[in-house]
Amino acid sequence: MTVPSARQVPVPKPGEETAWVAEHLGELVTGPVRSGGIRGGQSQADRALAGFDVAGYARRRNEVWPPDRQGASRLSPYIRHGLLDLPRVWNHVEAGPAHDAEAFRSELLWQEYARHLYARVGRSTRRSLRFAVEERTDAAPTRWRPDTIGEAVRGEAVRGEGARGMACLDLSVRDLTEQGWLTNQQRMWLASHYSVRERQGWRDGEDEFFRNLLDGSRAANRLGWQWTVGALTGKRYGFSRWQVDKRAPGLCGTCPRESDCPIEQWPDDEPVPPRAIVDPLMRKDPDLPATRGPSQADIHHAPEAVWITAESLGDEDPAVAAWPDIPVVFVFDTMLLTRLRLASHRLVFLTECLSDLATRRDLTVWLGSPRSALAQVPLATTFAPVPGWAAHAPHLHIGALHPWPWLIAPHAGPVTSFTAWRRRAGV
Repeated sequence: MTVPSARQVPVPKPGEETAWVAEHLGELVTGPVRSGGIRGGQSQADRALAGFDVAGYARRRNEVWPPDRQGASRLSPYIRHGLLDLPRVWNHVEAGPAHDAEAFRSELLWQEYARHLYARVGRSTRRSLRFAVEERTDAAPTRWRPDTIGEAVRGEAVRGEGARGMACLDLSVRDLTEQGWLTNQQRMWLASHYSVRERQGWRDGEDEFFRNLLDGSRAANRLGWQWTVGALTGKRYGFSRWQVDKRAPGLCGTCPRESDCPIEQWPDDEPVPPRAIVDPLMRKDPDLPATRGPSQADIHHAPEAVWITAESLGDEDPAVAAWPDIPVVFVFDTMLLTRLRLASHRLVFLTECLSDLATRRDLTVWLGSPRSALAQVPLATTFAPVPGWAAHAPHLHIGALHPWPWLIAPHAGPVTSFTAWRRRAGV
């Protein structure tokens, strides 16, 4: 098999990231290149964590509108890309009010559960795991594309004028496609409206979230969509005007559909049939070391460069921290990006992380195949619990493999639900 080529490109500079993406990655996105609502980089991550006060989190985390009511931490893009690892964020709220710290840490545990599930099951999360849920409607198989997302999520692709101009969904679509970040409530609103009420295939919606969200990950993103459609619990999450009135008081008063609300009532509560066969990996892990990665650094020989990935882009990456005096290398996998067609603000965020890192480390950036760019280079790297890393790593010359900074070490027991996983983990 012929391995695609790679070429080295200039390292992005702070303040020039958007122009850099337009020049070097512009053909991989649709529409104009622009930044999102949260800037990338270790420096930004450190400031965001230092400024986060967990007090009031339990009461305000689900608030949506007006924006000054929101109590979400907005740390998720930094957590997703390894600029803030979960142990550090967990410890940050130690001195906060117990009720708020517990609520916040519960969300971190959901993130860890999603990573454990994805590390074990991998791309099988593309299927409904426990219950038989339609992944695309037979009646109206409408693709949720970037250029039709507003129409699809508002119901226009299915119902013509039926749901046009709903303030709650318009707000959420704008935040998703322009800011690249949504509160958890808005994620549930869009997912439920699209897949439960409008009966569109959840995988198309999940793909669109992944393309747009700065914290988009197959682990947490797919878990959220499967939970919404009942594929993990057997019960779909319903969305109606009640949630909008509660979490965004006053928003309905701005809506042209206020007196003719298409979501005034709850959607039909249809039973979710069980699957005939549940993925056996959900019950037991036959290869825990492969899921977990090394428990300590495995060093065979001295590396000449540190390979970092989108899973771990900051100073706290274990391999980056362990080898402070050798260059760092990042590869934009153009074959992968061609297939994904990420929103430009996602690529700008990644580039901001690299430009910030380059102010402290000797960084090299490549476009193309990681296997071509890194061929024959003795590398240090950090294990990443994702299928993409596992696909490339065996073909590279890794002399120093460092452990992933788990909040809780994976276990071999059931991950059939968050409760089952947490019980076995003892947390």
